[in-house]
Amino acid sequence: MDHKPSVSPTRERKKSVAEEPVTSVLKGGDIPYNDSGQEWSADEEVLAALGYKPEFKREFSLWTTFCVSFAVLGLLPSFATTLYYGMGYAGTAGMTWGWLVAMIGIQSVAASMAELCSSMPTSGGLYYAAAVLAPPGWGPFAAWITGWSNWLGQVTGAPSVNYGTAAMILACASIQNPDYVPTSYQTYLLTVFLMLIHGCMASLPTRWIARVNSVGSTFNIIALVVVIIIIPAACDRSAYGLPKFTPSAEVWGTIHPGTDWPAGLSVLMSFIGVIWTMSGYDSPFHLAEECSNANIASPRAIFLTSAVGGVFGWFLQLVVAYTVVDIGAALSSNLGQPFAAYLVQVLPQKIVLAVLSLTIIAGFAMGQGCMIAASRVTFAYARDGCFPLSKYWRHVNTRTQTPVNAVWFNNLVGNLLLLLIFGGQLAIGAIFSIGACAAFVAFTIPIFIRVFFVGNRFRPGPWNLGRASIPIGCIASAFVALMVPILCFPSVKGADLTLATMNWTVVVYGGPMAIVLIWWFVDARKWFKGPKVNLEHLMHGRDDQAAELAGDSEVIVGKEFGGERSSGSDSGLPAEMAEGKQGGDVKLHGL
Repeated sequence: MDHKPSVSPTRERKKSVAEEPVTSVLKGGDIPYNDSGQEWSADEEVLAALGYKPEFKREFSLWTTFCVSFAVLGLLPSFATTLYYGMGYAGTAGMTWGWLVAMIGIQSVAASMAELCSSMPTSGGLYYAAAVLAPPGWGPFAAWITGWSNWLGQVTGAPSVNYGTAAMILACASIQNPDYVPTSYQTYLLTVFLMLIHGCMASLPTRWIARVNSVGSTFNIIALVVVIIIIPAACDRSAYGLPKFTPSAEVWGTIHPGTDWPAGLSVLMSFIGVIWTMSGYDSPFHLAEECSNANIASPRAIFLTSAVGGVFGWFLQLVVAYTVVDIGAALSSNLGQPFAAYLVQVLPQKIVLAVLSLTIIAGFAMGQGCMIAASRVTFAYARDGCFPLSKYWRHVNTRTQTPVNAVWFNNLVGNLLLLLIFGGQLAIGAIFSIGACAAFVAFTIPIFIRVFFVGNRFRPGPWNLGRASIPIGCIASAFVALMVPILCFPSVKGADLTLATMNWTVVVYGGPMAIVLIWWFVDARKWFKGPKVNLEHLMHGRDDQAAELAGDSEVIVGKEFGGERSSGSDSGLPAEMAEGKQGGDVKLHGL
C-alpha cells in the first residue's frame, strides 16, 4: 500500500508499522523495528503492529485459504452427518425455510467476524480480538473465555467429522451385507485410524497442506454438485406408490416435530444441523499468519465460505426434502446412518454406494481441514501460555515450519473424546452440539464487545462493513444469544427424560467451561494477561535501544496516541519514547 511521505525528502522512505490499518496492542505508542536485515513485507508489517513476529511461510492465497475453510465446512459430509438433527427435529420445514432463517443469523456472524479479521489478521483470531477490544481490565478474562470456548469447538471438529465418515464407511458394508451390523468398537477403531492419518497429513509443510486442501476442496465442490444433480435425476419413489417429488405445500408448509416441544421450538432446535455444518468459516482467521495479503484475503475467504456454503447447502436441503419417503424409517434404520438410510429409500443400490463414496471422500478431506485449523488455534493459544505445558504445544517444527506438536496434542484429546461412542448415539452426539455451541460462543464474544462496548471507535481494516457494521453485529449477537440455550435442550421432556435421552451438551461443554472459569478465579487471573507481545524485545522506546535508534537515519519511528501519529526525525526519538515510557493502558487504534 502507498503512504504519503512523512519525513524529509532527502531520506530514504521506509514504511512504518504505525501506518498499518490494524488494531495495535503495543504499549505507550511503541512500534517494533526490524533488525533481521531483511525488509518487511506488507503482511509482516501488519503482524508486527499486532505484536507478533513472523513464524510461518505465507504460502496460502485467497483461493487456498478458501479451500481449507470450505474443506472444514464440508457441506456434503456435514449435512450427511447431521441429518439426524436437521430432518429429525422439524421434518422438511426445518430443512427448507428453516435453513434460510438460520442463514440470516449465520451470515451476520460471518460478516462481523470477517471485519474483525481484516483489522486483526493473526492466528489468535477471535481470542486476540476479544482481548484488545474488551474494556480496560477485562481483556485477559475475555480472551480466556473466548480462547477456551473456541478451542473446545475446534478440538471436537476432526473427531466429529471422522466419526461421521467412519459411520458412513460401515453403513456401506451393511448395505452390501444386510446381516452385518457395525459395533461401537469397530466404529471407534475406524475413527481413530482416520484421526491418525489426518494427524500425519496436518504435520506436513504448509505448501503441501495448501496443495492437498486445494484438491480436497475442489473434490468437495464437485461431489456436492454431482450429488445435488444425481439424487433428483435418479430418484425412484414409484415403488412406494408416490409421485417423483413431494408436493411443495407439504415440503414447505408442514412441520413434523421430532421432539416433545412445540413446533416452533422444534424448528429452532433443528438449527443445530445448520449451525454445525456452517461453523468452519473461521478457519481463514486462524490461517491469517500463513496467508499473503491477509487483511484482505482472509476476511474475503471467511465471507465467501459462509455465503457459498449457505447457498449450496440450501440446495442440498431442498433435494432431500423433496425426495425423502419416510423420515422415521431413515432415522431409526439399522444402518446407523440416517443419510445412508435415506439414500436406500430413493436410489438403486449402486447409485447409493456411489453417492456414499463421494460423501466419504469429501468427509475425509473435511476431517483433515479440521485438524489443520485446530492445530493453528492450539499453537496460537499456547504461544500466549494458555495451556498447561504450553512451551511444547507452541513449538514450530524446524523442518516443516508447522506446529506439529499442537497437531498431535489435539489428536490425543480427540481420540479420548471419541470414547463417547461407547455411551450410545446421544452421548457421541454431544460432540456435535459442543462444536456448534462452543464455536458460536467464541465467534460472538468479540463481536458483542465490538458492537456494545467499542461502537464507532473501532478502527476497521481494509475489508469492512461500513455503516452496516453495528446493525449486522447486533443481529449476530441476538442470534447466538437465542441459539446457545436451545442447543442444550433435550428432545424429550417429562417422564421420557432419562440419562439415555438427555442432551449431554450442557455437561460435556458446560463442565469444561465451568472448570476453566474456576481455574481463572482461583489461579489463572494472577498470571494470564492475554495475548503476549513476542516482539517486545524489538520495541522502539526501550531505554537500552534509545541511544542506538536516536542516531539511526534509516529508521522511521511511528507513534500513536488515540489514533494520532507522529514520526521521529533523525535528530532523535520522541521524548516519551526516548525516556522508555510505556503507558499503563493498551492502545487500540481508534480507541
